[in-house]
Amino acid sequence: MHTKDSSLPAALKATIPVMSGYLVLGAGFGLLCQSSGFPAWAGILMSLIIYGGSMQFVLVGLVTSGASVLSAALTALMVQARHLFYAISMVDRYRDTGAAKPYMIFTLTDETYSLVCRDDLPEGCDPDRYRFYVSLLDHIWWVGGTVIGVLLGEILPFNTAGIEFAMTALFVTVFVEQWLSSRNHLPALIGLGSSLICLLVFGPSRFLIPAMVMITMLLSLFRKRMEQKEAER
Repeated sequence: MHTKDSSLPAALKATIPVMSGYLVLGAGFGLLCQSSGFPAWAGILMSLIIYGGSMQFVLVGLVTSGASVLSAALTALMVQARHLFYAISMVDRYRDTGAAKPYMIFTLTDETYSLVCRDDLPEGCDPDRYRFYVSLLDHIWWVGGTVIGVLLGEILPFNTAGIEFAMTALFVTVFVEQWLSSRNHLPALIGLGSSLICLLVFGPSRFLIPAMVMITMLLSLFRKRMEQKEAER
């Protein structure tokens, strides 16, 4: 019996929390671009082809301060290095996604990752289509938010001081959601503990890559234990 594919409706429902955050954050980025003297098209183009979340906020500061290309590249590596670890964990899930694979890799943001890495997908979904739709919709929400911010920046004066903290607030929201939706809190505790230790040891400007390395090592070490617990449930 043919069952209707519910991948798109399920993806739309799953991305509603991300949409609420991305529209606000994207609008904040658009306003920041406008207040920093960027042309309207530049902010939108950055959201389309960079799609780097926090890195886009950092990039505005780098450009306006006259930073070199090398400095911008190294900063981007530091800020976005965590995506390398996301990609490694998604190799098997993205193996058979065909022509959509490059786009899905490109759009693997923190919030998208939190949705596509789930094994308990909604009933009636094709896993590959569901993950593609989640990736596409989240990208749309981010670009849409940027467009809104650019348009508002054209007509309304706006003080953008502190607006970059909105990205931190979204990360906290994603962490809490993952904690509440999962009974296995070990990965979350490993991530939180590793980040705090590396923050204290290396400082706020250098802790990210060491923290990701520590998280990867600890998750690999406890992988069998976590898989056994999941199997017992």
